[in-house]
Amino acid sequence: MCLNRKDLGLLALRGAVGGVLIAHGAQKLFGWFGGGGLEGTTKAMDQMGFHPARESAVAAGLGEAGGGALVVAGLATPAAGAVVAGTMATAVAVHAPAGFFAMSGGYEYPALLGATGLAIGLAGPGRYSLDHLTGHVFDRPWTGVLAFLASAAGAYGVLARRRHAVRLREERAAVEADEQEGSGLS
Repeated sequence: MCLNRKDLGLLALRGAVGGVLIAHGAQKLFGWFGGGGLEGTTKAMDQMGFHPARESAVAAGLGEAGGGALVVAGLATPAAGAVVAGTMATAVAVHAPAGFFAMSGGYEYPALLGATGLAIGLAGPGRYSLDHLTGHVFDRPWTGVLAFLASAAGAYGVLARRRHAVRLREERAAVEADEQEGSGLS
């Protein structure tokens, strides 16, 4: 068996990106690597307007850690890429108000991870993968289409619910400010 450069490149890319995603998910779920764990992530999700916050924290952690693990293994690659892309699309939306560059809190980093997940999901895992070993049972073109449609719909639904929650919070804050101003306590 001769080593194939393209397949080695895909293996290296899957390992790097999947490893980063696993680490980020472990921060959210378990508090590893300086993360907030499920409790801290739940509080952060609540502050960002994701409701229900705990379920959102679990979904984000599993999307990153689970999607990353599947990417590393090269298993169910279209679904893994879709999970990563959808999870990162939500992160991009959260970071978008800060602009593009990560140095200012922008969406550069989650966008890169999401685009890479998308590309791996579309390109396939290569020869050095569990998908290849299993005869691509979980790596069919139709699974990719369904996975990406489901991921896009899920990300849209989560973000629509978040926008609604943030809008309600802003309206409540405006009403409270008006009431406080009207009571002479300003």
